[in-house]
Amino acid sequence: MLARPIVLLATVVALAGPVPVAAGDTKTVIELFTSQGCSSCPPADKLLGELAQDDRLVALSVPVDYWDYLGWRDTLALHTHSVRQKAYADARGDRQVYTPQAVINGVLQAIGSDRQEITRAIAAAEVNRVPAIPVSLKRNGDKIDIEIAAGSGTAAPIYLLAIACETKVAIRKGENRGKTITYFNAVRSWRRFGEWTGPAMRVSVPVSELTSAGADGLAILIQAGSAEEPGPIRGAAFLKIN
Repeated sequence: MLARPIVLLATVVALAGPVPVAAGDTKTVIELFTSQGCSSCPPADKLLGELAQDDRLVALSVPVDYWDYLGWRDTLALHTHSVRQKAYADARGDRQVYTPQAVINGVLQAIGSDRQEITRAIAAAEVNRVPAIPVSLKRNGDKIDIEIAAGSGTAAPIYLLAIACETKVAIRKGENRGKTITYFNAVRSWRRFGEWTGPAMRVSVPVSELTSAGADGLAILIQAGSAEEPGPIRGAAFLKIN
């Protein structure tokens, strides 16, 4: 049962069969909108940890803050995550905002604790993928090299995400009071640091930029649209830096 959904869930686009392997170095992105104050979220948080082991995926935990009023302030939530989730709902036109909600490649949604529904959404996203842009990340001493392949299509912003790969939280109040929950690949910060315009790119970022944010992972997203009107994710990569 979903925790206080703002509106009812619409049926996700469904395709039968296993999750296909993305071509080249392209990845499928799963953003799990979750909350420490949501009693329905722990199964989704656990499932995301399992999905994060699949190197075909970039699985991200995106904690929101709109359940904080229930008595427990989410220690990982960012208000920008709540804004992003609503922007996705507006872009899809369905106004579906709830937890736990998984958004796949920026275009499809599924109940975050439903493995089968997420698998179907991944398959549908792969079939309907816009031209993909392969991205690779590599640790190079005290910096991380980012390589983005050439491709076709309109320009798209490039986002750098600082990631906490595994965080245990003891929750003392609210719906999950008394539980200790592990959050996987929690996004700790976002930064737009460039724009992909078609030609191949190679840039580097210092490791210290991530560790100073308390992160031990890096994700790159190339996503059409804007922060206010997010579109399909065209390229993504993830790297643990420790």
